[in-house]
Amino acid sequence: MKLFIFSVLFSMCVPNSSLKAQSTPAGAEISWDKNTHDFGDIIQGEKVEKTFKFRNIGTEPLIITNVQVTCGCTTPKGWTRDPINPNESSEITVLFDSTNKMGRQNKVVTIVSNAISGNNQITFSVNVLEKK
Repeated sequence: MKLFIFSVLFSMCVPNSSLKAQSTPAGAEISWDKNTHDFGDIIQGEKVEKTFKFRNIGTEPLIITNVQVTCGCTTPKGWTRDPINPNESSEITVLFDSTNKMGRQNKVVTIVSNAISGNNQITFSVNVLEKK
């Protein structure tokens, strides 16, 4: 009887061999502190900027090769061209110029890199009010 109880307890403690441990794929991976921002209301002609912070949570260095915007009113700046090692942080600053813009604006910035998840996006919105 003791042997039976021991066998049952032992089998409950030993992991099932049919369950494989999930491992993190090798490669770079971006984790954003926050990947969206709302500037709220601004007056036409004003410029606003936001710094988006991120960390490489992957196992390989992260290399950002390009930062793409959807129009000339948005300018990415301050992003490193150097590799970002695992567990290191960095940032990308985005400047928005509201000249000749009016109303609600929703903008997408695409980060082209070697991240295993592919390209990443950050977004922002702003409501441009008429200059009086």
